[in-house]
Amino acid sequence: MRVLATMFGLAAALAGTQQAAAQAPDGAKLFASQCKMCHGAASTPAGPALKGVAGARVASRPGYKYSPALTAKGGTWSDAALDAYLAAPATFAPGSRMMMRVANPAQRKALIAHLKTLK
Repeated sequence: MRVLATMFGLAAALAGTQQAAAQAPDGAKLFASQCKMCHGAASTPAGPALKGVAGARVASRPGYKYSPALTAKGGTWSDAALDAYLAAPATFAPGSRMMMRVANPAQRKALIAHLKTLK
């Protein structure tokens, strides 16, 4: 019975990984059209570079002066934190400098999948 449960668990994990990989190209398109103007390969005054942001500490990308609100937030950029921030930056960290939000949950999921590929 445990072997069967383990096999189902592994199958579910693999399916989730494949689904995230399938969403990454859509997220890359969204990133190019909605995010790239402020988030490039290097941090600028407009926004931090997002390479390695998934799983990193909040407000930790080098070369960018974060708002006091986001700096004080703490924690890591988990999927849930990224989702909440992309859905409503000003709610996630009142005083955040990011003005853009991504209202569509499927688009947020695709963007998060893409962010995970930026290593």
